Amino acid sequence: MSTANTSDLAGSPDARQFLTFRLQDEEYGLEILRVQEIKGYSKITPLPNTPREVKGVMNLRGTVVPVLDLRARFGLRETEYTPFTVIIVVTVGTKIVGLVVDAVSDVLNVDPKEVVPTPDLGAGVDTSFLTGIARSGERLVSLLNIDRLVGSTGSALTV
Repeated sequence: MSTANTSDLAGSPDARQFLTFRLQDEEYGLEILRVQEIKGYSKITPLPNTPREVKGVMNLRGTVVPVLDLRARFGLRETEYTPFTVIIVVTVGTKIVGLVVDAVSDVLNVDPKEVVPTPDLGAGVDTSFLTGIARSGERLVSLLNIDRLVGSTGSALTV
């Protein structure tokens, strides 16, 4: 994992850091302060009668942690997990949740002036889990609201 725009952070006291990751051909960002750890994909125990995006639970040093597959959560096609597939362990309120993603990219320092609001895509498109789109050179990174993203999966995460 490399860092990007590190010098920009010193120039802007309001800059925030995001862990960026890939799903299919798109790049997303999570506030770095919400990330507890990144671990290689490991065995997940499936749970019956859960939504498609809930892969199951994993044992993280004695703690049972629910795991979501963000590809399924976003309605993307399933794919084989690769050596680059990782689980990003995040904190959501008092809960710890694992998020399966295709690969981690880097840490991105984002100046608030480089964040644009999520475009209005009409009534049929739910963008409530996005806080905005960050511009970094030619890159566009969709910034996720982890509380909305994980919280909207319902009671499946009350493990």
